[in-house]
Amino acid sequence: MTRKVLVLPGDGIGQEIVAEAVKVLEHLRSRCGLDVAVEHGLIGGAAVDAHGAPLPEETLTRARAADGILLGAVGGPQYDTLDRPLRPERGLLAIRSELELFGNLRPAILYPQLAASSALRPEVVAGLDLMIVRELTGGIYFGEPRGIRTLDNGERQGYNTLVYSESEIERIGRLAFETARKRSGRLCSVDKANVLEVTELWREVMDRLAADYPDVELSHMYVDNAAMQLVRSPKQFDVIVTGNMFGDILSDCAAMLTGSIGMLPSASLDRHGRGMYEPVHGSAPDIAGQDRANPLATILSVAMMLRYSLGEGALADRVERAVGRVLDDGLRTPDIAAEGARTVGTRAMGDAVVQALDD
Repeated sequence: MTRKVLVLPGDGIGQEIVAEAVKVLEHLRSRCGLDVAVEHGLIGGAAVDAHGAPLPEETLTRARAADGILLGAVGGPQYDTLDRPLRPERGLLAIRSELELFGNLRPAILYPQLAASSALRPEVVAGLDLMIVRELTGGIYFGEPRGIRTLDNGERQGYNTLVYSESEIERIGRLAFETARKRSGRLCSVDKANVLEVTELWREVMDRLAADYPDVELSHMYVDNAAMQLVRSPKQFDVIVTGNMFGDILSDCAAMLTGSIGMLPSASLDRHGRGMYEPVHGSAPDIAGQDRANPLATILSVAMMLRYSLGEGALADRVERAVGRVLDDGLRTPDIAAEGARTVGTRAMGDAVVQALDD
């Protein structure tokens, strides 16, 4: 049966990096028997420009019908003065919420070819392979009430609400335990239970779930210590599970352990395994249109789509091997280029991966 893939390039470098990932999809379709139909849509600033809304109804309808969604990035400084509901980021939050994409998988893998590109010493990060499981549709990014109000004394005050229900914690917890079970069987739950009641409940639910997964070793860590430990000794972690805001911050911290945020894919899944796939990085408007962006995170996001939503594990392995071969050949985009490296642009890197798919 033909599966539907919706492509949402978004803004900034999203247009460029997604184009290279689509090359990979098209090659797999024409040469490797991948049975997919690719559609394109608008989200973020591009959708605001065309339709006056960051998530048009047409895009949402197509997204609901898709088996997998490939997203580039959203946002740009030209949209910063818009009313908050019209900003590109609201489209991203809305599609996650509307599709109930509650589980965000963010692997942080250091390719051995890039050990010298990490900000940490090679002996600290060599062999790094960890997974951050981030709750994506709850927490302070979605909690109500929220807003900016004027107090009786005339001073303005911004406020947001951090809230999680037991059922929200349980479903992300089960995804994390299942993920850990498929890896080394170690799960670290990150919270701030010494200060925040909502994460005190988070810890209680995680402890309760642990009884259902006796083969998984559960530990707990406060978020400030987790940030420090990611830099001090990152290989102590295998799977980390945490809430929306903490996961947002820690996953970007983990990204830099790998040498570049341009190397890291992600998957956002619903309870049925359908999902949206995107690089961890943003729209990088400062380099947009310059053929400098690294497309490998987006191409690796295609690999995650193949594995988690399309049931094509062998093709996912093939894409990941192709990325490894390109790195073995010494090709580097500027963000991962060490002195003396063969530096190439976005398009050339994408072309090299496509060629490596046949090697």
